[in-house]
Amino acid sequence: MNEELKKRIDELVKGHKVVLFMKGSPMMPMCGFSASAVETLRKAGATDVGAVDVLKDPEIRQGIKEYSSWPTIPQIFIDGEFVGGCDILGDLHERGELAAILAKKD
Repeated sequence: MNEELKKRIDELVKGHKVVLFMKGSPMMPMCGFSASAVETLRKAGATDVGAVDVLKDPEIRQGIKEYSSWPTIPQIFIDGEFVGGCDILGDLHERGELAAILAKKD
């Protein structure tokens, strides 16, 4: 990954408390996993969510996988830290941990 792309992803990841790299948009997810991630974040009370549609930017779509060392989309970052994908997010929510993570102040 080149430095310019890494810097660009760094800025995206740190742009909101929660950043969701997904296929489509929160209003119109283009895959079931992305839709599930959006729904889980809503149920957990996430308010400051930045969504990045990877289908609109092939460089970001591939680059985020290298950046996080995670092979699939969606990917969720909270407070600039990689959390995981749809399943991990769902597990955190099921255990009641996601709302607590979202409630933490910086």
